Amino acid sequence: MSSVFNYIKGKSPIHALTGASKLLVLVLWSLSAMTTFDTRLLVALPIISLLLFIASGIKYRDVSFVLNFTFVFMVLNNLLIFLFSPEHGVTIYGTRNVLWEGFGIWVVTKEQLFYQLNVVLKYLATIPLVLLFVTTTDPSEFASSLNRIGVSYKISYSVSLALRYIPDIQREYKEISVAQQARGLELDKKKESLFKRLKCAATLLFPLIVSSMERIEIVAAAMELRGFGKNKKRTWYSSRPFRKGDWIAILFSILLLALSIALNFINGGRYYNPFV
Repeated sequence: MSSVFNYIKGKSPIHALTGASKLLVLVLWSLSAMTTFDTRLLVALPIISLLLFIASGIKYRDVSFVLNFTFVFMVLNNLLIFLFSPEHGVTIYGTRNVLWEGFGIWVVTKEQLFYQLNVVLKYLATIPLVLLFVTTTDPSEFASSLNRIGVSYKISYSVSLALRYIPDIQREYKEISVAQQARGLELDKKKESLFKRLKCAATLLFPLIVSSMERIEIVAAAMELRGFGKNKKRTWYSSRPFRKGDWIAILFSILLLALSIALNFINGGRYYNPFV
């Protein structure tokens, strides 16, 4: 089973950045991608994301499950956009260049394809950076980052526990699956149909939920015995001060956001129109 939202240790320049700076970069980067539909910027952002991924040393197999799921969701989203609003691009760009008459209201136009290209680019611009943040940021440091920007330390610690627990759930599910298969439960896709495998997989959920509740009770009791939540503030062992690389990353993200906002004024709106 592929890892999902799992921290992967490394010694890359991305790993060396503090969790707080990476969180700020992620927020600023996401705002840059969301505030504009300028294709030129939206093409540049995925390229930069890919270069950052290469620099981090994270492999495709480490995030394959999430990327594949995102790809399916992206295709489905674009399909639904075309089905329910096949001429939304025509409305936005003000021109209508038909490529294929199609049938009924479903006419393929250059404007619609260009608009949906921008939607795809938005996915490609943001999802890789989200995965990069999750896979290169220690959960404890992520919690300290949230607390550093003003989030309650109780909420921050809850997020940290959730991220730490995801790999445990994966491992426990695999162990339960192997144990059940040893008892005759068939989950091999070569031997059983998809429906039957889903039905068998559902039977694994009950023992997984029971074991998860037991683990939650143990953790809650341990935190209560240690006086968690008694004080309004707390210190963080994993918190680190900003260094030169952190300031460079934040400054670069601020410039990206400024460029995104400036393009809105240059284009006279959020959309870059090549059809004028």
